[in-house]
Amino acid sequence: MSEEINHNRRGFLGMTAITLAATQLVVPFAASAQTAEPSSGKLPPIRPGTNTSFATIKQIDAGTLNIGYAEAGPADGPVAVLLHGWPYDIHSFVDVAPLLASQGYRVIVPHLRGHGTTRFLSASTRRQAQQSVIAADVIALMDALKIDRAIIAGFDWGARTACIVAALWPERCKALVSVSGYLIGSQESNKKPLPPKAELQWWYQYYFATERGRAGYQANRNAFNRLIWQTASPKWQFDDATFERSAASLENPDHVDIVIHNYRWRLGLAEGEPQYDELEARLAKFPVIGVPAITLEGDSNGAPHPDPAAYRSKFSGKYTHRTINDGVGHNLPQEAPQAFAEAVIEVDTY
Repeated sequence: MSEEINHNRRGFLGMTAITLAATQLVVPFAASAQTAEPSSGKLPPIRPGTNTSFATIKQIDAGTLNIGYAEAGPADGPVAVLLHGWPYDIHSFVDVAPLLASQGYRVIVPHLRGHGTTRFLSASTRRQAQQSVIAADVIALMDALKIDRAIIAGFDWGARTACIVAALWPERCKALVSVSGYLIGSQESNKKPLPPKAELQWWYQYYFATERGRAGYQANRNAFNRLIWQTASPKWQFDDATFERSAASLENPDHVDIVIHNYRWRLGLAEGEPQYDELEARLAKFPVIGVPAITLEGDSNGAPHPDPAAYRSKFSGKYTHRTINDGVGHNLPQEAPQAFAEAVIEVDTY
């Protein structure tokens, strides 16, 4: 792997940034369109923050979880599954979802494990979050919803998960949209030290490696996550209401356990589950992704991220990279919803 990709691996896109100057008015988005076929061409302009809520949140048993998810668009439309990151939630797609629904897509936006209304079905299930298990959650959700194939799109943890689904289950992934490109990692690659300046960017990983860090995150969750938002999207002037809508999802009873395990597992400080060893072994070889793909990057992403040239060779199918300008940070779907939605529609034509 290149040095640039190794620089990104520690975060598994762990830094974050969600936000927008959203309106104070709660406006549920339009949930349907008249045709099941997506239209082509540019979308009409939308001001980020036009929508502030989803009409309803549904629940479904899938694998080891009861997953909470928002849905928009016609039931028979081509499916787009949109995956958020940490410390974000489904509100990162609150403007993207209605744009895609208006073009005939069936849009599914799930809360990842440890977020929102997603809950474990059994109290005895280990609260863990190694990279392959989150991707397995997406496959279980698609199975539960009887979705054979979908465009998988995401950022941060969601981008990594989308890449893993595309790499390991290409028959289930029609196409891919990934913010910051190829984010698959391995515990072995994470053993290699980075230059001091690069290590500094992952300060919170080392914090989470300690029990003091766990206790600090539990006690100061909102302040911690607001800081991550600010540093990862330094030009995004989000308001309190925007932050608080997503912060509510991070009060999930399993959230701290999930986040701490995710980062400790990356550094080899926490064990994964044996049933995922084969998947992790495949991911450790950094498989090439063959499905059609578009990668996106914000011009003001304050989170560690690789140069697009570093991961170009990891995509063997039809591929485009696009940098989104005008001060767009890490939470690209919420900061630039039109650009993200247009990428989903475009990759569907590849």
